[in-house]
Amino acid sequence: MAKRQDTKKFFENLSGAGKSIGVLTSGGDAQGMNAAVRAVVRMGIYVGAKVYFVHEGYQGMVDGGDNIEEASWESVSSMLQVGGTVIGSARCKEFRSHEGRLKAAHHLVQRDITNLCVIGGDGSLTGANLFREEWSGLLEELVQQGLIDEKAAQNNSELHIVGMVGSIDNDFCGTDMTIGTDSALHRIIEVVDAIMTTAQSHQRTFVLEVMGRHCGYLALVSALACGADWVLIPEMPPEDGWEEQMCQKLSESRSRGSRLNIIIVAEGAIDRQGKAITVNNVKDLVVSCLGFDTRVTILGHVQRGGTPSAFDRILASRMGVEAVLALLEASASTPACVVSLCGNQAVRLPLMECVQMTQDVQKAMDEKNFEEAVRLRGRSFENNLNTYKLLSYRKADSELPNEEDELPYNSSFNVAVLNVGAPAAGMNAAVRSAVRVGITEGHKMFAVNDGFEGFYKGQIKEIKWGDVGGWTGQGGSILGTKRTLPAKHLDKIAEQIRIHNINALLVIGGFEAFLGVMELSAAREKYNEFCVPMVMVPATVSNNIPGSDLSIGADTALNAITDTCDRIKQSASGTKRRVFIIETMGGYCGYLASVGGLAAGADAVYIYEEPFDIRDLQSNVEHLTEKMKTGIQRGLVLRNENSNENFTTDFIYQLYSEEGKGVFDCRKNVLGHMQQGGAPSPFDRNFGTKIAAKAIQWISRKLKESYKEGKVFANTEDTACLLGMRRRAMVFQPVVQLKDQTDFVHRIPKEQWWLKLRPLMKILAKYKTSYDVSDSGQLEHVTRVRPKKVD
Repeated sequence: MAKRQDTKKFFENLSGAGKSIGVLTSGGDAQGMNAAVRAVVRMGIYVGAKVYFVHEGYQGMVDGGDNIEEASWESVSSMLQVGGTVIGSARCKEFRSHEGRLKAAHHLVQRDITNLCVIGGDGSLTGANLFREEWSGLLEELVQQGLIDEKAAQNNSELHIVGMVGSIDNDFCGTDMTIGTDSALHRIIEVVDAIMTTAQSHQRTFVLEVMGRHCGYLALVSALACGADWVLIPEMPPEDGWEEQMCQKLSESRSRGSRLNIIIVAEGAIDRQGKAITVNNVKDLVVSCLGFDTRVTILGHVQRGGTPSAFDRILASRMGVEAVLALLEASASTPACVVSLCGNQAVRLPLMECVQMTQDVQKAMDEKNFEEAVRLRGRSFENNLNTYKLLSYRKADSELPNEEDELPYNSSFNVAVLNVGAPAAGMNAAVRSAVRVGITEGHKMFAVNDGFEGFYKGQIKEIKWGDVGGWTGQGGSILGTKRTLPAKHLDKIAEQIRIHNINALLVIGGFEAFLGVMELSAAREKYNEFCVPMVMVPATVSNNIPGSDLSIGADTALNAITDTCDRIKQSASGTKRRVFIIETMGGYCGYLASVGGLAAGADAVYIYEEPFDIRDLQSNVEHLTEKMKTGIQRGLVLRNENSNENFTTDFIYQLYSEEGKGVFDCRKNVLGHMQQGGAPSPFDRNFGTKIAAKAIQWISRKLKESYKEGKVFANTEDTACLLGMRRRAMVFQPVVQLKDQTDFVHRIPKEQWWLKLRPLMKILAKYKTSYDVSDSGQLEHVTRVRPKKVD
C-alpha cells in the first residue's frame, strides 16, 4: 500500500472545519450500515465538519426538505447494534434522470454539502460518480434558472464522493468483504445448524436457497462453513452430467452412514447453457433418482435481517472513519474512491475501476467464460472455491468405499493432527479440513487425543474421511486438548513417532502450541524423530500468537462478547443512568477487550498493552458523567482480565460506583469461559477450513522435498513453521524466526496490529485523541489487488 510522504501526519492536520458531509444509504439494506453511518457522523463531527443524514437514500436527496437533516453526536447513539438502516433506503428512478439530479444538487447546495459518503451497492455508487461528473454542469443550470447565485456556485464548485459497499451478496470487486456479508452468513448458518438436527432425526435431504442473484459468495462460503454435500453458484455452473454426479455423491454419503444431506443453491444458480437451476428442480431430481425424503427451505429476507455481527460492526466502523479521512484529503483531481477491505487492511480504490470489474464479471458469465468470472471476483472468492473443490472430493467419490474398508491410495506418508492449549471454536473445522485434504493428497491421517499429553501416552489412532463428518459446526475440541508442553516428555513422544511412523505434524492451538513446536524443533539435534515437517496453525480466543494477525476462535469469542454487551445495554434501557463494567478473557493480550469494545460501542477499554493509572480512571469517570448529561443514559467499560494486577475489575467497579454516586450506578459482569464456548461463527469455520487445507498442502510439498533414500528427514528452519495471516496474505514463517517478535513473559507478540484500532474506539466514544493515518489507504489502483493464482 502506498505510504504518505510524511508518515507522522495526524488527522488533526486534516481539519473538517467549514466542510459539510452528507451520508446516505442506498439500494438494498445490509446489517452494519448503521455502524458505518455512526462512524461517519462521529468522525465528521470530531474533525469539525457538519454532518447531515440524507434520509431515504437518493429519493431523500431529490425530495429535500426534512429528508436532509443535520446529525448530532447523540443522534447516532444506540445505532451500532441495530440491523438494516435507520436513516432509510429507497430505490429512486427520479435520480436516474437529469432533472432528478438537478433537484438533488440544488438541495445539497442549499446546505453547502459538497462531500458525500454513499453506502450501497455498485448501482448506487455508479449513480454517485455520475452525479459528481455532472456537478459543475448542474451548478451552471441552477445559476441560469436563478435557483442559486454565482457565489453559492463558486463556494460549492467541487463535489467529492467516497463509497462504502453495503451488500450482503459480497458482489463488488476490489474488496474481500462488503458490509453485511458476514451477518448474512450468520443468519444462514443459524438456519443450517437448526435444520441439521431435524434432517438427522428423519434421514432427510434439505435443499436451501440463499440470496445471490448474480454472486454465489453466500452459497459458497455457507457450504464450506456447514460442510454441505453440494453447492450450485452462478459463477461456476456444474459440468454437464452434474445431476448424476450429485445423486451418486448423496447416495455414497448415505451408504457411509450419513443420516442427512445438505445442498445449497444460490438464487441465481445456472447450468452451463445458462438455464436456471432452482431449489425445486434439485428437490425433484433427488426424489426421482434416489427416493430420499427431501425438503426445500428458501431463506429469503431472513438473511438481511437481525443484529450485525461483530465483524460487520468493526468493518463498517473502520470504513466509516476511513471514508471521512478520504473526503478531507480529496481534491479536484482525486477520482471518486471506494473504501475496501483487502486481507486485514482498509484500502482506497478508484470507484469506477471497481465498478467496471464488477460489470466485467457479469459480462464474462454472459460469455460463458466462467474461469474469468471467478478470477474477477477476487482472491477471497477464488480461495474459497479452490478450498471447496479440494474438500468436495468429487472426482474420487465413485471410488470411495465403505468406512470400514481401506481408502484407494498407496499412501506414502503418515500425518498426525493434534490440538494444544485451551479449546477454541473452529478447531474442529480445521481438523476436519486437514483430515480430508490429507486423505485427498494421499496421506494416512492420525488423530492425537489430548494434545502433547495424549501424544506421549500413545493416544494416537488413524482417522478416516467419515470420522470427521459433521465436525464443522461443533464448538470446543472433539480431539481433546491440554496445555501440557512436550519438553519433559520428548523421549516418549519420539518413541510414539517411531511406533506410528509419523512423517509430519500439524499442531492446531494457542500459545502452548507455538511453544510446543519450538521445543520439538529445538530437540531435532538430539532426536531424529523430530526431523519431520511440522506446522502450527493459530487457534485461540486470545489472538495472542506472534506471526499471525488473526487466530481461529477469536471471531466467535468477539461475537459472544458483543452479544452479551448488547443484552446488558438493553437491560438498562428502562433504567436511568447506569454504567456496566465487563471483564473479558485474553490473558495479557487486550485484543478481545479492545476490538470487542469497538464492536459494542464501549466508552473505555482497559488493557495491559496500554498502561493506565488512577488519573486515567478518574478521567473516564468524568467523561461518563458528562455523557450522562447529554441524554445518553448508559455507559459501557471493558477490562481485559490481566490489564493491571492492582486495578482489578472489583476495584474499578467500586471506584466508578463511588465517584459516580448521584449521577449513575454501576453493575459488573465477568464473562468467563462463555467466550470459549458455543458453535463457531461462519468466519471461524471458514478460516479454520482454509488455513488447515493450506497447512496440509504445505506439508505435502515439504514431505516430497525432504524424502530421500526411503525416509523423511527435515531439519532446516523452514520445515518447522507457523502459518499465519499477515496483513493481506497467508504466510509460512519458521518458528525460530518468531522468537524476536515474542514477549514470552506475557505470552503476546511485541507488535500487535489491532492497537491501531484503539484510537478509533476512543474517537467514536468522544475522547480527545490522535489517529495516525500513516497506515490508512492512499488511493491504489484496483489492478494491484487483482486476484492471483494461489498455489
